[in-house]
Amino acid sequence: MSHLASLRPSVLALVALGTSLASPALATAHWPNWRGPAENGHAASAKLPPKIDAAQVRWKTPLPGKGSSTPIVWNQRIYLTAPHQGKDAVLAFDWSGQLLWQTPLGTESPGRHRNGSGSNPSPVTDGQRLFVAFKSGNLAALDLDGKLLWQNDLTGKFGPVKLFWDFGTSPALTEKFVIMARMHEGDSWLAAFDKQTGELRWKTARNYETPREVDNGYTTPLVIRHAGREALLTWGAQHLTAHDAADGKLLWSCGGFNPDSTALWPAVASPVVVGDMAIVCFGRADKGAPRLHGIRLGGSGDVTATHRVWSRDDIGAFVPSPAVYQDRVYVLSDRGQLDCLDPRTGKTIWSGTLPRTKSNFYTSPLIANGILYAAREDGETYAVRIENGFELLGETKFDDRVIASFVAAGDRLFIRGASHLYCVANP
Repeated sequence: MSHLASLRPSVLALVALGTSLASPALATAHWPNWRGPAENGHAASAKLPPKIDAAQVRWKTPLPGKGSSTPIVWNQRIYLTAPHQGKDAVLAFDWSGQLLWQTPLGTESPGRHRNGSGSNPSPVTDGQRLFVAFKSGNLAALDLDGKLLWQNDLTGKFGPVKLFWDFGTSPALTEKFVIMARMHEGDSWLAAFDKQTGELRWKTARNYETPREVDNGYTTPLVIRHAGREALLTWGAQHLTAHDAADGKLLWSCGGFNPDSTALWPAVASPVVVGDMAIVCFGRADKGAPRLHGIRLGGSGDVTATHRVWSRDDIGAFVPSPAVYQDRVYVLSDRGQLDCLDPRTGKTIWSGTLPRTKSNFYTSPLIANGILYAAREDGETYAVRIENGFELLGETKFDDRVIASFVAAGDRLFIRGASHLYCVANP
């Protein structure tokens, strides 16, 4: 292993408890899911370098195979998924980049897309266990030392995934359950598995008639509150839905996202929540057809006619999920346009553009201390000051493709490339 010198209302109760009991220094070292403690790309306590350059790479360590999942961090350990010798695997690294353990879980299902893999879904933790999912259908729980606690074969139980591209939905956690969603051509569903045993507790159909490929979804459910109870916000197949986390019952549904019945618009970017608003990306921003919607949370039944507050057809993102900072939403398009919006009205506060090439942005932006970090697929990374408008602070090229989103923990920024994991920090 080579080295180079030089946490929103939906936060899970157990994660919040673990953070509150930790020391201040340790509390900042938690990034329990791919979008962070608040599930919105904001690293509230991180103290990251204002820009990225080679001198700030503390270490890099090789990865065993091509994976696109975003790592997570808990108590100064980094966890990620990757293929190894034809098998799905979970890996753990210490704070210096040394491999602590590696647990194989079953035969890998390789990726089809140039940037995809069988390890697209990201791990999630409640501070006691790790939960992982793979394109192969492997869904598993491990302890933090890599011991397998239980494993399910979702493909064997529910049939193969019929997505046009690789499976990308990550597990989500409620207080009691591991939540998985499958949105594809065929039987689509939302399901809850017992965190301790892996047993199926409920499964709710989520089938909508859509144009070709629009039923394909790669998004991750969000845990929100509805009438004081845990609920699951799920986006895909032209519908934003909320389900009771206890039993999967549909609470409300919002449609009307594709009135022209346009085909080939799968849901890739996950929504973000700001206050009582969900910001939903749709359309194909990568092909000049963006859509962006502001939906008020709450209500019951079909809220299509009552809860869409605003919509736009001039900005949006296809792959990158938006980020939230100081009650503003930041939408990074696939081609590098960055828009700062008022989530209540959808109006642009300011807009800027990162340097453009033939490469697109696949990473979702991360924000810490008023600086937004992102990377293009070709490994070009950017730092932008955003508090008073768009100010490009710097850009650095990594000799690695970067598809996974950035992770912040304490004073460190972790970048998962196709072949290496990098740690960036102030000297």
